[in-house]
Amino acid sequence: MSSQTEAAGLLKHYLEQRQVAGQTHVGLRPGMVNRLLHRRGLAPQTQRVAEIRPVRSAAPAAGFEEAAAPAAAAMLSSLKAATAPASAPAPTRPAAAPAARSRLEPTILEVPGSTKAEKLAALAQMAEHSPEARALGTLRETMVFAVGSPDAEIMFIGEAPGSEEERQQEPFVGPAGQKLTGIIKAMGLDRSEVYISNICKFRPAMENQGWSNRPPTPVEMQTCLPYIFTEIAIIQPKILVALGKTAAEGLGLSGPVSKLRGQFYTVQGLPTMVTFHPSYILREEKLADGGKVAKRQVWEDMLQVMEKVGLPVSEKQRGYFKK
Repeated sequence: MSSQTEAAGLLKHYLEQRQVAGQTHVGLRPGMVNRLLHRRGLAPQTQRVAEIRPVRSAAPAAGFEEAAAPAAAAMLSSLKAATAPASAPAPTRPAAAPAARSRLEPTILEVPGSTKAEKLAALAQMAEHSPEARALGTLRETMVFAVGSPDAEIMFIGEAPGSEEERQQEPFVGPAGQKLTGIIKAMGLDRSEVYISNICKFRPAMENQGWSNRPPTPVEMQTCLPYIFTEIAIIQPKILVALGKTAAEGLGLSGPVSKLRGQFYTVQGLPTMVTFHPSYILREEKLADGGKVAKRQVWEDMLQVMEKVGLPVSEKQRGYFKK
């Protein structure tokens, strides 16, 4: 079998996976073709493939040929150039500038189901088998999806699961998760009444990892963004809360948390509050003042969230961490 024929077969298999997931177009990051070739011992590509951005479709494709055509045509052309004999190199053209990703138009996946719970369950299955995330080789195997009520008015979004979250397969159950649960209770709510998720659905891997964790890279987040954006679209909470810098960046809000916090932004048409990650409070608690300033700042953000969503706020609640 020729290199071109085998590469085309690998491409067809990949596109079939995406068609089953309900996508009519796929986005291939730079380097993906090389990974596909490398898995079968083929020569790596010597020139960069132009990036193909995902396009949202109103309905699932009727069949593979129609679903894969736009991506396959561009990809097969690149594969032919990559595998052409050295004596007859394919002509090259100046690469087009990659299109800027629009944070205002996130990729929303089509998922089956008649209720929010059914759609979230189907989405979790799609995330579990995400070929883009698993192809990176930098994320661990266990997928950690989300927890909470599909009808929640407040949706908390963190960065990625840690060691304890991976073990229990539930977000925010370690020390930082316990701190978040305390904040939710102080708001007069139960953990089961809100929705808690992460930008990245897999724990980022490290050498000799043990209990150590690290934030996901922009590329690692990119592979999971369609899932978190689709979660938001399914749940349609009244407010989003981004916990920490990484979560804010994943939602398209750049800058230090100290500058972003305290005001509302708009993500997918929803008011969004950025505040410090609970792990930041844990670190600040080790300082001389016991983290009082950090706790008060986070609580002031939560007071705004409570008011925005219409929750009652008592004078006792307003006075937390003032003294």
